[in-house]
Amino acid sequence: MRLTTLSDYALRVLMYAAAAGDRLITIEETSRTYDISRAHLMKVVNILIRSGHLKGVRGRSGGFTLARSPERINIGDVIRVTEPDFALVECFATGNQCIVTGCCKLPSILNEALNSFVATLDRYTLADLLLRKSDFQAPRKIASRGTRGPALRAFR
Repeated sequence: MRLTTLSDYALRVLMYAAAAGDRLITIEETSRTYDISRAHLMKVVNILIRSGHLKGVRGRSGGFTLARSPERINIGDVIRVTEPDFALVECFATGNQCIVTGCCKLPSILNEALNSFVATLDRYTLADLLLRKSDFQAPRKIASRGTRGPALRAFR
């Protein structure tokens, strides 16, 4: 299973906003920091504002900040808001054409696994992911299972 880019970016935005404290941050600033598309971040931030995870301030001096304390932002809730569905296999989705749907045992096993996955995320809040402002300053290589992740840009 892989989370969508939308979920990935949502978690990154929330982590960055938490590190900024009460200071308003902008989409442009966040885009530069993570070196990701401003257009993608606009969509992510709008979803997080509509869901009550972020608070947006319009205007020339506008930006966004956390709408709640990090301890009150549940990771499972964020994923539920940002994932379009949890259809792991065809039979979970509408329009299922699988000929063994009525007798297949796979859906119950996958549902159990999915429920465990979401239950694990529900045990964590944004407070468990907090970083310091300095964690966003120096570009660095991030290794994960033999691959390099994106470099982070300066936190201003």
